[in-house]
Amino acid sequence: MDKRKSYTAEFKAKVVLELLRKEKSASQIASEYEVYPNLLSRWKAEAIERMPELFDKRTSKTEKLKSEFVAN
Repeated sequence: MDKRKSYTAEFKAKVVLELLRKEKSASQIASEYEVYPNLLSRWKAEAIERMPELFDKRTSKTEKLKSEFVAN
């Protein structure tokens, strides 16, 4: 059985930014990056859903503290 392919956060962000620019269709982007189109729509939906967290200073500080605590 084949192992699932995993993608880095940087790769996902790059692809989602292309989707949001709407310069190419989702199927063109999927073909270009060799990713299934339904996976692109999930990444885009997640990015849009979590976008408010980027601008909430309280959330970002909390996440930073959590990551520091987990790292130690």
